[in-house]
Amino acid sequence: QVQLVESGGGLVHDGGFRRVSCAASGSIFSIYSMGWYRQARGKQRELVAVITSGGDTNYPDSVKGRFTISRDNTKNTVFLQMNSLKPEDTAVYYCHVDVQVPELGRLEYWGHGIQVIVSS
Repeated sequence: QVQLVESGGGLVHDGGFRRVSCAASGSIFSIYSMGWYRQARGKQRELVAVITSGGDTNYPDSVKGRFTISRDNTKNTVFLQMNSLKPEDTAVYYCHVDVQVPELGRLEYWGHGIQVIVSS
C-alpha cells in the first residue's frame, strides 16, 4: 500500500557530506512522522533522525550537530543532510515512516536501505 523510494547513498570521504532522500507514495491518508535509522555491520539498528508532522525533530547525540532532517510535505519526502561524516557513520541507512493508511489504520513502513560508506 505504501512504497518508499530511497536515494542518495554512496561513498564519501572522511569529513565530507551526503544527502539522502526518501519519497513515500501509495495509500497514505496522513503522515505522523518520517525518519532515518541506520545499521552498521555488527551493530543494532539505531535512530538517526526523525521529524514529526508538526516539524519537531529528534537526533541522537552521535549525529546531533552534524545531521539535519527535513521534509517536503507536499511530496511526502524526507531528506537527511549528513555533514562532517565520519567512518563510524558507515552503515545501511533505512527510511522509516509512521503513517495513517485508509482501512488499515496507523502503520509503519521501512525502506530497503541504502549504503553510505565513509572512507578514512
